[in-house]
Amino acid sequence: MKTSIATVSISGELPDKLAAIAAAGFDGVEIFENDFLAYDATPREVGRMVRDAGLELNLFQPFRDFEGMPEPQRARAFDRAERKFDLMGELGADLILVCSNTSSVSLGGIDRAAADLRELGERAAKRGIRIGFEALAWGRHVNDHRDAWEIARRADHPNVGVILDSFHTLSRKIDPATIRAIPADRIFLVQLADAPLIDMDLLYLSRHFRNMPGEGDLPVRDFLAAVAATGYDGWLSLEIFNDQFRGGSARQIAADGHRSLVYLMDQVRRCEPAAGELAPPMPDRIAVEGIEFVEFAATRETAPGLVRMLRALGFREAGRHVSRQVTLYRQGDINLVVNTEPEGFAHAAYVTHGTGVCDIGLRVEDAAATLARAEALGAKRFGQTRRPGELEIPAIRGVGGALLHFLDGGPELSRVWEVEFTPVTDVAPGAEVGLVRIDHVAQTMPHDEMLSWLLFYTSIFRTRKTPMVDVIDPSGIVRSQVIENDEGTFRLTLNGAENARTLAGRFIADTFGSAVQHLAFETRDIFATAEALRAGGFEGLVISPNYFDDVEARFGLDPEFADRLRALHILYDRDEHGEYFQLYSPNYGEGFFFEIVERRGGYRGYGAPNAPFRIAAQTRHARPRNVPRR
Repeated sequence: MKTSIATVSISGELPDKLAAIAAAGFDGVEIFENDFLAYDATPREVGRMVRDAGLELNLFQPFRDFEGMPEPQRARAFDRAERKFDLMGELGADLILVCSNTSSVSLGGIDRAAADLRELGERAAKRGIRIGFEALAWGRHVNDHRDAWEIARRADHPNVGVILDSFHTLSRKIDPATIRAIPADRIFLVQLADAPLIDMDLLYLSRHFRNMPGEGDLPVRDFLAAVAATGYDGWLSLEIFNDQFRGGSARQIAADGHRSLVYLMDQVRRCEPAAGELAPPMPDRIAVEGIEFVEFAATRETAPGLVRMLRALGFREAGRHVSRQVTLYRQGDINLVVNTEPEGFAHAAYVTHGTGVCDIGLRVEDAAATLARAEALGAKRFGQTRRPGELEIPAIRGVGGALLHFLDGGPELSRVWEVEFTPVTDVAPGAEVGLVRIDHVAQTMPHDEMLSWLLFYTSIFRTRKTPMVDVIDPSGIVRSQVIENDEGTFRLTLNGAENARTLAGRFIADTFGSAVQHLAFETRDIFATAEALRAGGFEGLVISPNYFDDVEARFGLDPEFADRLRALHILYDRDEHGEYFQLYSPNYGEGFFFEIVERRGGYRGYGAPNAPFRIAAQTRHARPRNVPRR
């Protein structure tokens, strides 16, 4: 199917919107009337701009408060429509959206509305224009697509049909299966939008909180599956009203929109037999078996500080790259790579962001299929000149610019450490402390980027999102949302900072962009690990004694057990499935840190209740000495 997006969905002036829409890969565009009215160009010039961008103008909208009006308002409504038809003729648009009436003076009655639409259809037909009638969720008399269809059916005119909008149907909890009864040739356009499940006035929710399919909580897949079952093969368009999007990057929001439509069409293709080929075939969402490696960008001057912290955490040097200044540090199944190359991607990442994570390698079921799906969803393939001894490992650029490499169990990629690295005997090995694997990766970004990251990961990988959690920082709120798979082998926490004063916000400012802020390692015995770390000279993050007094009382802990937590600065949480233990390093560099966790009995969370106390401790640790508290 052809894809389009309404100009109201993204930021900027009309030329900027059209450029972003075309660059994202859309086939067409809906011109929202206010975008046209605010732009200083003739209708013919705007129509030419659309065509020059390689787009089709598939809808002009909206036309409000039309059907069921008493006189003299009815006559004025038809006069307004004729003026819009003139405008559409110059623009080169042949479909107009007429949304159901919200006027307090409008009159009810399906036959009255049908008669009005039939007459409007007669007038439109003389201009080669079609009328798409849409039921607004807050329409005064018509707020259900079933009523809108009945009105269009009774109008009985070939130039009158319905426009279906997922938000208006799903926000009112109308069963989308009822769409299957509408003939495909009478559906003139399908608009798609998602939204979070928030209990508020539907008009306010629609105007401010819509988002891309897959970013919210509405069953948009079921809606489109019902549409596809009718045999509809026309336009699929996005109409998104969102304050955050209006202030964001037009190109990023447009790219997210196109990705969301392709992902949605792929989902429907797999679940609805009558759907046919909605979108080009692609591999199904990819299972992630684990995190194979995490790579840090550094320099010869900054790497020693990072390596000292890794050694303090029990990592040993295990290999050196055969042709690059890259060193492997290992413990359990954890592979950490420190890249000090003076050129190439890692060096560019260091120059931009400082020492930090620049690349994550994922173990997947099929590396080639992962790359194919990612590219089909708009991700950009990454490649750089291979040196002697290097394997060709599929990779893409992530949302924040960092890399994702994909490795599978094939004969080549499964041997990356043997092929690309020369084993070394660590001259100062130290003692491992019981870290076994990476539990989760925490990525920090501005809050208005969170939906982009969420859609990117959930559309490519076989994952689910958890409900958003508010993390209270002394200087504001950080929104946190988790993406994880069922097996627990791939967990990401996305932390969106709403201002630059929070710890997360300062990290973004100091590193000039979104990035991985911390890695969480799993241990099977947090107390043994903590004791081994202390014996090796590791200085963990110091947690306030007041916290432990509260935890002991809140959970009814045995005093001796609470004393062990207190002595080793281990944070504690519990849910209905089990227990969770957390131990933190101090901040490294511009705010990066490590976490060590133990999950007992199937605990499913991430210790969110402890975040305010961890943040307070990190803030105290970062405060220069002899600087008084404000």
